[in-house]
Amino acid sequence: MKTILFSLPGNEELTELMATKMDAEVGKATLRNFPDGESYTRILSDVKDKCVVLVCTLHEPDEKLLSLYFLSHTAKSLGAMCTCLVAPYLAYMRQDKVFNEGEGVTSGFFGKLISGFADSITTVDPHLHRISSLGEVYQIPNKVIHAADAISEWIKENIENPVLIGPDSESEQWVSEVAKNAGAPFTVLQKVRHGDRDVEVSVPDVDIYKDATPILVDDIISTARTMIETVQHLKKAGMKPPICVGIHAVFSGNAYQDLLDSGVEKIVTCNTIPHSSNGIDLSDIMAKEVKKLMHHI
Repeated sequence: MKTILFSLPGNEELTELMATKMDAEVGKATLRNFPDGESYTRILSDVKDKCVVLVCTLHEPDEKLLSLYFLSHTAKSLGAMCTCLVAPYLAYMRQDKVFNEGEGVTSGFFGKLISGFADSITTVDPHLHRISSLGEVYQIPNKVIHAADAISEWIKENIENPVLIGPDSESEQWVSEVAKNAGAPFTVLQKVRHGDRDVEVSVPDVDIYKDATPILVDDIISTARTMIETVQHLKKAGMKPPICVGIHAVFSGNAYQDLLDSGVEKIVTCNTIPHSSNGIDLSDIMAKEVKKLMHHI
């Protein structure tokens, strides 16, 4: 089956990379707004009997969703065999239960909406907090890609004498996996409570790691408050300026500049959300997994 990829605005670079690796063409479409704000969609490439891959990271999803919906349905109306969504960052995963009376479980509503117009979904490390698998929310074939191996590889290739630092005990499982694959040691900050308002944070075995380059790893860097706090603790402990690695470069408000200003050496993210900090390319694994999923449709 022939494959054609369409990039929604802002996803052009990732789409080109994936198309090369999938030996597929990049389709042309016109997406714009009428003066009254309504969306206009026109597909300019031949999609008949082809598998259409729609590449659209769903960071700030509300303004992207209608174009995605129209593009998928237009492709089907023109004879496309299937429409596969690649959403490296997947939105609406936080509200997975009713926290306050009167709320809706929007992760489920969003899953139904996407499942209604896409034949499959591929994403990277979604926020599966109380959900054990994406299949609980999406009624279509789905694949969750994990970025840990790519991050480990980047650390191995780029950092001499690294030590991975977890900001708290909750991060230990994730940090230990990246560290193991990178062949690097890791440690987790310890909190010692001296009273209700007096909490001391220390770096265990800090003397062993004084000459190492600290690496802070997190899945989503949104406000960056946790990372900034951790940077301050490492400074107090007399460690080198750390390198911050994130999967999803959400960076709300001034978070990116705030993190840079906190005294880090460098910030590196995966290319799931286009950002100047992107330095870890996941297009290879995305291309492979999308191809595999096509066989299940």
